[in-house]
Amino acid sequence: MIEEVTAGAVAAFVTAVGNGAAGEMGKQLLLSTWAQVCQTLGRPVPVPATEEGTQLLAREINSRLEPGSRDARKWLLLMDSLPAAHTLSPGAGVPPPPRDFTDRQRVLRELRREATRPARGRPRVALLSGPPGIGCSVVALQFAAEYAVRYPDGQFYVDLRDIAGDGAVEPVTVLQHLLREMNVEPDDVPATETGCRDLYRRLTNGRRALVVVNHAAAAAQVRPLVPNTPELFLLVVAAGRPFALDARRIEVPPLPDRYGRQLLRNASGAAPAKAELDASLARCAGNGYALRAEAARLATAPAAPLPGPPEGEPSTDPVRGAARAICAGLPPETVRLCRLAALGDWPVLTAELAGWAAESAPEDAARMLDEAAAAELLQPRGDGRYRFRPEVRRYLADTAGPELGVPACSAAVRRMLTGLTRQAEHAAHAALPQSWRVAPAPAQGAPYADEAEGLAALVAARTNLLRAVPLAEEYQHTGLCLRLARALWPLVLKAGHWAEALPALRAAARCADEHHPESAASAGLHFQLAHCLGQLRRWEDAEDEARTAAAHERQAGHLLGEASCVEYLGLLHLYRMQGDEAAERFAEAGECYRRAEAEGGEEGNLWRAFALLERHTGRALWVRGELTESRARLTEARTRFEREGDHYNLARTLTDLAETAHAAGDDTEALDHLTAAARLLPEDARPHLRYLTDLRRRCEAAL
Repeated sequence: MIEEVTAGAVAAFVTAVGNGAAGEMGKQLLLSTWAQVCQTLGRPVPVPATEEGTQLLAREINSRLEPGSRDARKWLLLMDSLPAAHTLSPGAGVPPPPRDFTDRQRVLRELRREATRPARGRPRVALLSGPPGIGCSVVALQFAAEYAVRYPDGQFYVDLRDIAGDGAVEPVTVLQHLLREMNVEPDDVPATETGCRDLYRRLTNGRRALVVVNHAAAAAQVRPLVPNTPELFLLVVAAGRPFALDARRIEVPPLPDRYGRQLLRNASGAAPAKAELDASLARCAGNGYALRAEAARLATAPAAPLPGPPEGEPSTDPVRGAARAICAGLPPETVRLCRLAALGDWPVLTAELAGWAAESAPEDAARMLDEAAAAELLQPRGDGRYRFRPEVRRYLADTAGPELGVPACSAAVRRMLTGLTRQAEHAAHAALPQSWRVAPAPAQGAPYADEAEGLAALVAARTNLLRAVPLAEEYQHTGLCLRLARALWPLVLKAGHWAEALPALRAAARCADEHHPESAASAGLHFQLAHCLGQLRRWEDAEDEARTAAAHERQAGHLLGEASCVEYLGLLHLYRMQGDEAAERFAEAGECYRRAEAEGGEEGNLWRAFALLERHTGRALWVRGELTESRARLTEARTRFEREGDHYNLARTLTDLAETAHAAGDDTEALDHLTAAARLLPEDARPHLRYLTDLRRRCEAAL
């Protein structure tokens, strides 16, 4: 526990809260902190925009606190309310290398040299690179397996192909995925890149651990992971050409012929004639993927001769040559299915998705995917899921048009997008059945049982859905692009995948602005962008998007949408501690809601909107120190939520009432509100229950 209030401690605490956990409880602590700031200083104070501003604020707060005073004790208790420090916990680890791993001793020695050299203030970082298919990823996996004993605190692995967005993956997204691999609970993952980086460094400080990031496309994606402790080793595998990272750069060369022969014999289980073996080695040119594909071909002993490259294609590209050879040995319908499915560049390929592409039954598509995986055209990921290697997918996509015709390819993409859209709309409608922000369930496709199943389906399919949005824009399927993006709203609102969703939502908003400017469709997408940016605490960008959304809703004559956007603008002001502006926006939103209600209510009863506005206004007044009026507005919100049986929002309002009572010194009343709130929450509402426990401790200590 913190034992003394100092300017440094206050500054560190305020900074940590500003970069703290995402979600409602992270923002609740932000408001609670700023209410205490304003109470101590006796005036409303906006959030400082710079580190210098935070330091000045902390010094002013410290100058107002007498040692041993009630305010000083409240600050001590508040500063002790940050979530408990996390400890590094091993996750799933690094995947195993293939059994037929051969040679690469020089590269492994270079990795070991970087991992074990005297630190001397320099972080231990290695960047593996090489031509596509050469085996960089396999080398990283082998190093992790051979030297696991060096890293007793854990090995952590992130493959950026598992994150939607490809080269557009933001650093904060990489950090958040890595923190989840380190067993940080989703609700405890910070909202900002700075917060994630700081938590990552705290977790790994002094720990002997290995972090592997596979298929990185830019230095910015991995630069925040560069360790600040000599015990941690960061191993980055570049996707394509190496980039400018402050690291030991290690190139993976082609496999020498003697080891290529060994791999071919071991992997194929065959003993080909010397002439055939020499021809195979020449075609593969030491490329690890090409050698494994050739081993799979030799194991089946095909009778057909291998085709040469088409006119204009280099004959020396071993990956494309291997893919061409595999296609020559597979049934034509299997190759057709793979070519059409490759057009989407999907993070996850399933029998259902491939079946839509080729107009095949799921069971037939599953059989063909198994054939392709056995021949090394696909990578199996378990549970009926597959993925193309990047260069193999490019070969299949490049040859799909010439082999099958452009109309057939375009139709296949549309079928895949249509199937995903219907599934997403069913899931979104199930996850938010009363929301006007999601479309009604379509007539085609199977519905989901309930809200939990619908949300789980969206989360499970999110990487393909987020890929589908820019793909639909690329193929000029504007309607599907906008429908897909609209169906992401439950994923954004309830599942917390804000950073991942940004590239797709930006693509959809761009598409809507081009084809349906200043419409309800464009407004809805800018609103989703505003929500994502607000959750990531990119306040100014979020405000710009929310203002754009409100203007488009106004132009479209959609009062309910305009009111919702203005209400969210108020929340953005509130979380930036701009209380007067927040109150003005909430009042403006109330006028819009009343006009919508007078004109027929549009999408139904607006009682929840009015109740939430009462709560939001009460919170704004609490932060400004107007406690009597705040408690009156929150009490009105409580009455409305009680009347309608909305236990979730009732518990949140009771928490607000406890905060205001505590600020006013009525801690007995605050404890009653906390008890009532705890009774309403389910066991899985762990962040909220944890917050109530902490607030109870603060109230009890003040009695």
